[in-house]
Amino acid sequence: MATLDSYIDWTSCELVERVPGKVSGRPIVRGTRILADTIAQDAELGSSLEEIHDNYPDLPMSAIQQLISFARSHRVEQRVP
Repeated sequence: MATLDSYIDWTSCELVERVPGKVSGRPIVRGTRILADTIAQDAELGSSLEEIHDNYPDLPMSAIQQLISFARSHRVEQRVP
């Protein structure tokens, strides 16, 4: 039975980059080693903006808000066998 899996297409987000050899080439917040998906997952799991900022104090609150907003509007679903 197929299930739905989802991921975030970060390619058009100006705050996110992929650097070969850095964090295995996964999408990270530009200039950091913070996985963009981690910020989105924290928000999905109910963490407040303040809690996320406490965990990543080097990220401005505005960047966290922008990442969460982008993630919500760029989620892609695909069928997984």
